[in-house]
Amino acid sequence: MLHLEKINQAAAILEGIAFETPLVYSNYLSSRFDAKVYLKLENLQRTGSFKFRGAYHKLTKIRDTLGPLGVVAASAGNHAQGVAHAAHLMSIPSSIVMPEWASISK
Repeated sequence: MLHLEKINQAAAILEGIAFETPLVYSNYLSSRFDAKVYLKLENLQRTGSFKFRGAYHKLTKIRDTLGPLGVVAASAGNHAQGVAHAAHLMSIPSSIVMPEWASISK
């Protein structure tokens, strides 16, 4: 079970690192579903995805256990970018493996 304390700890780790992306009310979706619907614009996050948050948080947890080669990540896109950028910010060597068919934009 995820506890509020763990969420607050993760938020503290990411404070000043991850961007505070906006929360925007959606008139269309709110009307469509008869509920207040907000969109969290994580496309405005570092690397364009929420994946950076998880990658940075995880690297802070395992940083002291990493050897001189650092970290390896395999992904077809957003996770790879998140790990690579987080590792760069923390001066951790990283190797990113992506399939040949991955989108060129990644």
